[in-house]
Amino acid sequence: MTSAVPVDFPDTDVEAHILEGLALVESVIRDTARAEESLLTEASLHLVDAGGKRFRAMLVLLAGQFGDPHDPRLVPAAAAIELTHLATLFHDDVMDEAAIRRGHPSANSRWDNTVAILTGDFLFARASRILADLGAEAIRIQTETFARLVSGQVAETVGPRPGEEALDHYWRVVTEKTASLIATAGQFGAMFSGAPAEIVSRVQRACEALGVAFQISDDILDISSETGQSGKTPGTDLREGVQSLPVLHALASPDPAGGRLRDLLARGPLTGEAEHAEALALLRTSPAMQATRDDLVTWTRKAREHVLALPAGSARAAFETLCAFVVERTG
Repeated sequence: MTSAVPVDFPDTDVEAHILEGLALVESVIRDTARAEESLLTEASLHLVDAGGKRFRAMLVLLAGQFGDPHDPRLVPAAAAIELTHLATLFHDDVMDEAAIRRGHPSANSRWDNTVAILTGDFLFARASRILADLGAEAIRIQTETFARLVSGQVAETVGPRPGEEALDHYWRVVTEKTASLIATAGQFGAMFSGAPAEIVSRVQRACEALGVAFQISDDILDISSETGQSGKTPGTDLREGVQSLPVLHALASPDPAGGRLRDLLARGPLTGEAEHAEALALLRTSPAMQATRDDLVTWTRKAREHVLALPAGSARAAFETLCAFVVERTG
């Protein structure tokens, strides 16, 4: 698929249906992002036009294959999930003081923080408006998910709790900040397609594990990629002082051979070109990368276990392909 993730699903009819649905989702997103204030419309569409895989919207549509994939609630639900995700990106860029998003100037750098924050608020409100038409349960799930997103972001900002191990803190942040919305995407898709409750729950848990796995794979790509497959310049996390999973494994390693790498990583953001290049090269060949890949396999296996408990058929086969892709994308 080219409009979501670059993976070919085994059933071409399912793939074609999802591509058709994603085109409708895109139309809903663009229409919904328009406001009476021209600046708000321009800022909203600025990030919409920057592209993106629409991975979460794709998951809604894919999970919908476990019920009635033609249910008219699926497209608006997918659009609401994607709008919520876009809203968080506006806020993330303000917090990170990011200058670039998806290869384009971020909203906060093109305009200012106020415009970026208000645009994120606007998109979240528009997502809520869509879900209001889908019922009280949709709103309840969305608000609980957004609370988890905020909790994860705060946890990332303030760091580990007293006595909390750095790796435990990482898993908590990733599960709340990243995987929670991906889990809700799967939940919405199965729920609004009319799938039985036990299938909805199973899809939700599979997608949450898949969300953690995707974040791990992005962490790997940030270190190992030469081409920016993760959507960022390789080594961006090192430059910004982000303690990604490979960094945490390297810092926790007792291996004497990793002393120089630990010394570099302990300094925080590596803005000097020489130190950045050295740390990146050392990290790429360190045991920390294999430890991270092992974690990726573990979380992908968790997702696959939930998937295999779903009814056999083209929908389950598509999810199995997706699980394999998460590992394969890191090489």
